[in-house]
Amino acid sequence: MGRVALVTGGTRGIGAAISKALKDAGYTVAANFAGNEEAAAKFTEETGISTYKWNVGSYEESQAGIAKIEAELGPVDVVVANAGITRDAPFHKMTPEQWHQVIDT
Repeated sequence: MGRVALVTGGTRGIGAAISKALKDAGYTVAANFAGNEEAAAKFTEETGISTYKWNVGSYEESQAGIAKIEAELGPVDVVVANAGITRDAPFHKMTPEQWHQVIDT
């Protein structure tokens, strides 16, 4: 096994491009996603990159997800923290819960 890279939010958009570039550079890539299982399955089918579903804003889910990656692919050498969410509101109209959801992700 080569070096392992984990890309959060790694199955769509910029994250998918990063995942593919790391694979092309010789890394074994684990692409994390939070919700769209259909898109993740299509991504794996097209690229051969393994996908792992969990909420990166949750310590416990992240701990379990990383443990699964390490059991299947080996120790994670590189992490690209690409995941992000939006809560469309100006700061002064955001609730503390919305703010923490965005920051935690």
